Amino acid sequence: MIFASLFTVVNPLGAVPVWLAMTPDYTRIERNRAALMTSLYFFLILISFFLAGTFILNFFGISLNAMRIAGGLIILSSGYALLSGKFAESRTVGKKVKKEALEKTDITFSPMAMPMLSGPGSISLLISLYAEHTGWDIRAIIALAILATAVLVLVILRSAPFLFKLLGVGGIRAMSRIMGFLVMAIGIEYIIAGVVGLVDSLTKQ
Repeated sequence: MIFASLFTVVNPLGAVPVWLAMTPDYTRIERNRAALMTSLYFFLILISFFLAGTFILNFFGISLNAMRIAGGLIILSSGYALLSGKFAESRTVGKKVKKEALEKTDITFSPMAMPMLSGPGSISLLISLYAEHTGWDIRAIIALAILATAVLVLVILRSAPFLFKLLGVGGIRAMSRIMGFLVMAIGIEYIIAGVVGLVDSLTKQ
């Protein structure tokens, strides 16, 4: 469940066209190396935010319910962007960013690992999960889900040319729209959980 939610919010398949557009002159070895570094940065970014979840909430004085509602709204917005075919734009990767990326020697950390893959939706989701699950056994499972997602990111980016030929632009967009519907459902679930938790805490005062 946790892995499915995280993978759906990250949606590495939606990043395939952007990845290929940013690496047109890469050799196979260069693209594979870049894919490895992107997945590594992706894992480090998400695991860092996940482990710092409670500290971030306490430092800014944010309640878990507020984070659920805010995160749910971000995830909902991301899902709508997927449905409307504006995946890259929703991750602040527009034409200007793509143009700058073509001129950069290294695109693995920015814009690929962040914000393309590890965006505000996945970060807010993991911060909420850390605060929600206090047992380290569950937190270890979530950390493994982050690792598994990073491995899938690596596999998908390495296989990007094949996937693009197999699915085409239309196939990838269709899958992204399906993902978008699921992402919106996840966002709504978090908003409902946050509102219910907030109302419950107010009634107990």
